[in-house]
Formats: sequence, structure tokens, C-alpha cells
Amino acid sequence: MTERLVPYQPLDLQEPADLVAAIRQRRGGQFINLDRMLLHSAPFATGWNAFLGEVRNNIGLDPKLRELGMCGVAILNRAEYEFIHHAPVFLSSGGTEEQVKAMRQIGSGPMPAGLFSQLEEDAIELTIQMTRSIEVDPALMKRLQSALGNSHLVELVGVIATYNMVSRFLVALQVTPEH
Repeated sequence: MTERLVPYQPLDLQEPADLVAAIRQRRGGQFINLDRMLLHSAPFATGWNAFLGEVRNNIGLDPKLRELGMCGVAILNRAEYEFIHHAPVFLSSGGTEEQVKAMRQIGSGPMPAGLFSQLEEDAIELTIQMTRSIEVDPALMKRLQSALGNSHLVELVGVIATYNMVSRFLVALQVTPEH
């Protein structure tokens, strides 16, 4: 890998104190490399922490579907950092190791038959369409609306859109997994 253009902020960063404390609180007391990159811009880190905190912790969408969308985006955009952080949450939300392994193939062919529910397969297809072509098949949206209702459909679309943003940030700034 080439030398990092933008270095990480130090792990023991103390200022701006309120922001550092808020990020540490959301992360259980420590920073991850994503935070250390974001902290080059206090306004950006502040907004990101608040927004992503809401997406991760306060929406009503089934956590397994939320993490399926996040992991799918990570694979499609080659954001390994994102996948490493979200695959364990997918597992703790009811996913299986077999599903995690299969997710690594998202976008490169059909998913294994019977491994995902119809709703999960539709969520994967939504992730692929939103990430690759932006436009989404209306029939797919109607199926998802029927299965999820308006609120959870908006949340699923929002999660996929949000994590496309996250993955692009991670990849462009070469954010790497913590050791």
C-alpha cells in the first residue's frame, strides 16, 4: 500500500473535548480508525457522529436487514473496513456464518438458493441497484414497500444510501482496519 496521504489523528486525542467525548461514548470508550480520520474536521465529525449514531441505534428497521444492506454496500464498493465492522453485527442480529460467506459474492452472480429469505434477497437486490445503477426497479420497490411498509422502506433505502457515503469515504482516504 502507498503511504497514507492523510494521517490518522492520535488515539489519545483530547480536543475538541466535547466532540471527542461524544465519539468515545458512542464507541464504548475508544476511537476506531474511521473516527481518527473524521476528526480532521470537527464539523464533519460532529455531524457524522450524530447522524450515524441515529442510523445505527435508533431506526426501527430490523437490525439484520440494516446490517445486510451495510455489508452489501461494503462488498460492492470494496470497502473491506466497513465489512469487517458490520459482519459481526449482522451475525449478532440473526445472520449466519454461511450468509456472511455468501455476502462476499454480492453483485458477482446469483446468491445461493434458500440461504436468504425473499425479503432479504430483495434487500440485497435493492443494495445492488442503488449502489451500481442508482435507479431502482419499481417492481422491486413495490415488493419491498408491501413487505416493510413506508417507514421501514425509507429506513432501508436510507441505510444503503448512508453506507454508500461511508464506503466512499473509507476507500478514498484509505482507512484500514485496526490492529
